[in-house]
Amino acid sequence: MTTSPAPAVGRLASVSLDCPDPSTLADFYGALLGLPRAYESPDGGVVSLSDGGMAVTMMRAADHVPPTWPEPGQQQQLHLDILVTDLDDAVTRSIALGATEAAHQPAPSAWRVLLDPVGHPFCLTTVTGD
Repeated sequence: MTTSPAPAVGRLASVSLDCPDPSTLADFYGALLGLPRAYESPDGGVVSLSDGGMAVTMMRAADHVPPTWPEPGQQQQLHLDILVTDLDDAVTRSIALGATEAAHQPAPSAWRVLLDPVGHPFCLTTVTGD
């Protein structure tokens, strides 16, 4: 028997990433995801990317410490899974934008782990929920 979920209080509007330079990281994710800038605070401390749906937001954190995943130390914090059609091509294109391929690849035929320019892990994947 399936039950109906309770009515939502709201919907997810944005995923936010702490970083030392929001503008630079926004350039990376804008190119990686094909998203335009939707908002930039006057001081440049917050930059949001969106095409009208959910946003990806970069927020200045002067004391940002990059994750050391999978090594101990600084936890992963958050990561994005980005759906692609060709893993090898997506890895090549992501590296050209400034990403680096993580040394640890737990399931490389389904997910490729990369690091954004400030060290946040993200995955490229062909796996869908369909």
